[in-house]
This record gives sequence, structure tokens and C-alpha cells, in this order.
Amino acid sequence: MRELSLNVLDIAQNSIAAGAALTEIVIREDTVKKELLIGIYDNGRGMTEEQVRNVQDPFFTTRTTRKVGMGIPLFKMAAEQTGGRFTIESQVGVGTRVEALFKTDSIDFTPVGDMEATISTIVSMNEDKDFIYIRSVDDREFKFSSAEIKQILDGVPLSEPSVMMWIEGHLKEQTDELFKN
Repeated sequence: MRELSLNVLDIAQNSIAAGAALTEIVIREDTVKKELLIGIYDNGRGMTEEQVRNVQDPFFTTRTTRKVGMGIPLFKMAAEQTGGRFTIESQVGVGTRVEALFKTDSIDFTPVGDMEATISTIVSMNEDKDFIYIRSVDDREFKFSSAEIKQILDGVPLSEPSVMMWIEGHLKEQTDELFKN
């Protein structure tokens, strides 16, 4: 994929398909170590050890609409090509944890992309689910919780265009603040 945000979108959609009520997306950047960690953690139905092995194979998918599943294998490859690592842990009935560590100074590092638009889209298209988004750069961090926004909006849909625009704008502002000196 051309942007890591598309990998995040794909894996978050997998979490939703697995019945997750809560999905946490974490992006931690260490500019000194030149590393970027992306974690997607959910409380969905989880997978067996065999399913965890299979999901990393591009020629395996549980979907009936196509014969291959490229999301996890491409995410893993993107991390490993930079000299980073990829892990996936899952427990049936508990959920799944996916983490990819990227070396940002590698020529093979894939751009993060428009993560704010991705998070806004995921949140607005899945109003019955809760999402936590944590973004950090070195010692600066912000946290976004869709549950908190839903409580504040008191019934106003997250899919309302003005709400979607506010969420995306808020995430962009917070991200910009992380990169100020």
C-alpha cells in the first residue's frame, strides 16, 4: 500500500468485522531512534494460533468475496523492509494485538499518509463502535476517544458531515502541535 494509513484502515476494518466493540489505534514516533510504532488493538472475537499463522499468508483469507488477503502480509512486509518488525498476538474471546515497528530513516519507509482522515472515516462509519486514537512524537502525546465525543454530542451522529469535518480538523490540529518545537 502506498500509505500506512491505508494499512491501518484495513486492519481496523478487520477488527470491526471480528466484532470488536473497542479498537485502539496507537502511533508512537521516536525521532531520536528514528522509529515509528503502529499498534492496532481490539477486543474482537480473536483468533486461534493457526488463524494467526494463516492471516500472515497472502493466499489465505476468510472472506468469500476474494481468494487472497493482503492487508496483514503487506503491513508486515512494509515494516520488515525498513529493518523493523511485525507482531500479531490474538486470543479467542479476548481480541487481537497487531504491532509494526518501522525504521523511519530507511529508504523503504512508507509514508504515514493522511491518518487523520482515516481515523475520522473509521469513526464516522462505525458509530456503534468505540475507537481510541493515541498519537505521540517523542514526549508529546494526544488522545482521541470516540466515546467521549459521542457523550459530548448527546445523540448527534458522528456521520453528520460537520461532525466528521470537526473530528478530522481536530486530529490535524493536535498532530500539528506534536511536531512543533
